[in-house]
Amino acid sequence: MKHSLLALSLAVALATPIAHAAEVPSIRDAARVVNGNDPTDGDSGNQPPQVQNLDAISVSGTLDQARNALSPGTGSSQYVIDHKAIAQLPLGASTPLNQVLLQAPGVVQDSYGGLHVRGDHANLQYRINGVIIPESIGGFGQSLDARTIHTVKLLDGALPAQYGLRTAAVVDITTRSGHELGNGGSVGIIGGSNATLNPNASIWGSNDRWSWFLTGNTMQNDAGIENPTASKKPIHDHTNQVKGFGDISYLIDYDTRLSLLFGMANNRFQIPDNPGQTPAFGYLDTVDFNSATLDERQRENTRFGVLALQGKLGATDYQVSLGQRYSSLTYTPDRIGELMFNGVASDIARRNRASTLQADFATPMGARHTLRYGVYGSFERAASGNNAWVFPADAGGAQVSTTPINIRDASRLTAKTWSAYVQDEWSIGENWTLNSGLRGDRYQLARSESQLSPRMGLVWQATASTVVHAGYSRYFTPPATEMIPSTNIAKFDGTTNAVADTGNNTPLAERSDYFDAGISQNLGSAWTVGVDAYYRKVQRLQDEGQFGSALVYATFNYAAGRVKGVEFTANYEQGPLSAYFNASLGKAIGKRIITSQYNFAPDDLAWVNDHYIFLDHDQKLTASGGLNYALSDSTRVGADSLFGSGLRKDGAVPNGASLPAYFQLNLNVSHDFVFDGFGKLHTQLAMINALDRTYELRDGSGIGVGAPQFGPRRGLYLSLQKNF
Repeated sequence: MKHSLLALSLAVALATPIAHAAEVPSIRDAARVVNGNDPTDGDSGNQPPQVQNLDAISVSGTLDQARNALSPGTGSSQYVIDHKAIAQLPLGASTPLNQVLLQAPGVVQDSYGGLHVRGDHANLQYRINGVIIPESIGGFGQSLDARTIHTVKLLDGALPAQYGLRTAAVVDITTRSGHELGNGGSVGIIGGSNATLNPNASIWGSNDRWSWFLTGNTMQNDAGIENPTASKKPIHDHTNQVKGFGDISYLIDYDTRLSLLFGMANNRFQIPDNPGQTPAFGYLDTVDFNSATLDERQRENTRFGVLALQGKLGATDYQVSLGQRYSSLTYTPDRIGELMFNGVASDIARRNRASTLQADFATPMGARHTLRYGVYGSFERAASGNNAWVFPADAGGAQVSTTPINIRDASRLTAKTWSAYVQDEWSIGENWTLNSGLRGDRYQLARSESQLSPRMGLVWQATASTVVHAGYSRYFTPPATEMIPSTNIAKFDGTTNAVADTGNNTPLAERSDYFDAGISQNLGSAWTVGVDAYYRKVQRLQDEGQFGSALVYATFNYAAGRVKGVEFTANYEQGPLSAYFNASLGKAIGKRIITSQYNFAPDDLAWVNDHYIFLDHDQKLTASGGLNYALSDSTRVGADSLFGSGLRKDGAVPNGASLPAYFQLNLNVSHDFVFDGFGKLHTQLAMINALDRTYELRDGSGIGVGAPQFGPRRGLYLSLQKNF
């Protein structure tokens, strides 16, 4: 895409609009499955006379609906969780975002807060109010806070042409609004097991054309990362985290809104210790080291800001945004300890700054067509540094000296991404909707890669209560902006950090064909059930692994991959009772590792070269469920659960076996106390892993797996929240 096209799109969108958008119905406050179209408003309406005082709430609601119309879900699968459903989770709004998403079908939990949707490793796109927030450097800190969420949609399957680049799923967050909430705020605290302390504060409101929502919290506990042992209390696992988010908007006129989104996260972690390990190397005259006293630490910072202009130009709805995201990761090793256990101790620093431009447009074309089109551009600068200590080694990798030597290497990368799409939503009669489109992406890092991707989705409103959808999408997924130049690898020849096979160290863009079909059925007024099946045929399948002590990920490619599965969902809401259940059956396999081979053992590479293997994050059966019951207007009880048949581990062949199945049950009870002169105080008591079942997410074996991790042991938490 040429820079002139981006500039032209921005100039057109910033023109002063004069038309008026129609008012729309409110969004349903429930967790539910949606297959088909989001509500849209194709009627531009009559232009009202200009007045000085705006009905800010009505205008804001109209613009919110116009924003929804920019992002249809035709042919794809959607699962929606709103802020009320989040409040009913055991930890309420203190629930980390990754654990909120675990309530959706097809989402598999992994260590370090990782998620796998439909057999993919990460590859998630995060949007806030329709604006793409570029991904941060891989780690385990959560940058976004559930307190900001009005609704969050998980979109997957055969996505329309406007969604690209990160395509395992789109996490589409709509933030809470001061126009909606009125003037007020909230303060609270949650505390409990593992020395958890998590105070929070939020403020929201509106004044004439202005609206704001601001929130922040700090959190500390002694179980920041998954325990590498089954013990109740991990060793050396303290974390301190600070997060903040703001959404400030101004209504320029009836049809135009200017918004500023910004956020930050500053997260520090101790790396938990695994006692009882035996050193593999000597250090000077030292031959023993207690692995329970290792002192490794990691720090992750993320900051982002977006300025977005949304409105209507004639009959065309638009949203144009300029944004920037900066993230950094610093890993500090225990130098002597890591040298003795691993033969290398590295101070690692990574930095990445991404600047973005996004423009989306929707234009009605007669009574039956809506044309949607847009552009996206991203410019990233990434830098990495590695200050490593290693031992000299012979040709076989054996240590020849106990005196370490220092090797420094660094790299700087510049990545550019250009994307454009066009799609037509065609209403065929009253019951059929066809969404067809074409997307073009170009990515430039060490090499340039591009692809034109056709998309097609069909929705059939079979009956008043039955919706059938099917779709096909061609996907192009560029690698993360992280790579290691060959010259840096060569620096470690003749040391205990030498690699067996350098191979091709430049990750490649993934290309895939995605097929998806499903049905959603309302049973009376209380039940909604759905079934969805998918199949993905992949070339240059991307995966990520943790290699070394630092908890960061590196990308590698399989030559080919096959991913398939089926999902079932059920939701119930009637009177005081609400409940949901999701189950998914999946299979993800890959063959022949063609990039970043230096990370793998020669025997593993030889086997995978000729055989399909399960991906390390493959899990055959995954399920989640929950229920919540209102005993009275002020008291509720609830429970939710997670089940997994187990991620992969090494067996007779790489990734040839799976870990034991696990089941985690969480319980909670909430009550609103009312005190004279103080008002209402919301309290919630939660028990995580109430059955205290010990289960292992990873055992440290498998392609791309660096260390063992266990799920949480039983924990008790109390939260107090006061709105004002």
